[in-house]
Amino acid sequence: MNSHIYILILNWNGKNLLKPCLDSILDIDYDNYTTLVIDNNSTDGSSKMIKNRFPNVEYLQLEKNYGFAGGYNRCFDYLRDKDPEYILLLNNDTEIEPDILSSFIKAAKHYGNQNIFGGKIFYHHNPKKIWYAGGHVNLKYGRIYHRGIHKNDSEKYSFNSITDYVTGCCLFTTWDVIEKIQGFDDQFNMYGEDVDLCLRAKRKDVQCFYWPDAKLLHHVSASVGGNWSPKKIISKFKSLFRLWIKHFLFKSSHDHG
Repeated sequence: MNSHIYILILNWNGKNLLKPCLDSILDIDYDNYTTLVIDNNSTDGSSKMIKNRFPNVEYLQLEKNYGFAGGYNRCFDYLRDKDPEYILLLNNDTEIEPDILSSFIKAAKHYGNQNIFGGKIFYHHNPKKIWYAGGHVNLKYGRIYHRGIHKNDSEKYSFNSITDYVTGCCLFTTWDVIEKIQGFDDQFNMYGEDVDLCLRAKRKDVQCFYWPDAKLLHHVSASVGGNWSPKKIISKFKSLFRLWIKHFLFKSSHDHG
């Protein structure tokens, strides 16, 4: 039998986006997975929709909105007794290709399963345009960005490669890795928690890889009101500053101390 995979989807008032996401999961060609929706205390009827339309989806109701890092960390606490093998973190505003799990299993066999993997992510409204094809981090200059963003898909973005970070929009790894790096840092509320996770992982010899055969579509920034919303810009700036302090400033002072 194939290795068991938990697909973990964090949701907060995302009923209309969550339904097509779950519909796409039903078409997966892999035979040993469980889908778990972690709900940050939605008030839009998400739970009723899941129970009515997707009775086989597990549902974890949280008592308030803990944000991205806090919500997933509470999910990790919940999963600890279940001893999962692999996990796939997936945004509720994504739609996946049917072979995404088998693709990530191939990645884990190719590079070793004590690593973190991300796929090729396209804009939902323009499925030939890339949103993520790997990530670059340069905290000295305060730069974090996706490779290939806004570019048309091409052979250039179709090669496996090591990457600075994997976006939390679609992040595949083993439970062992999550335990080793002790989940997310709750200080990051909406942005930066995936970058922080990957930077901490690399200190424990866990590498990040871009695996382009795993493909999905993404409604970019749907949960915060669009790509240029003030909420998104402010949140990103705060997270970048926190990353700079945690991973560059303290590291630089330690290196020179």
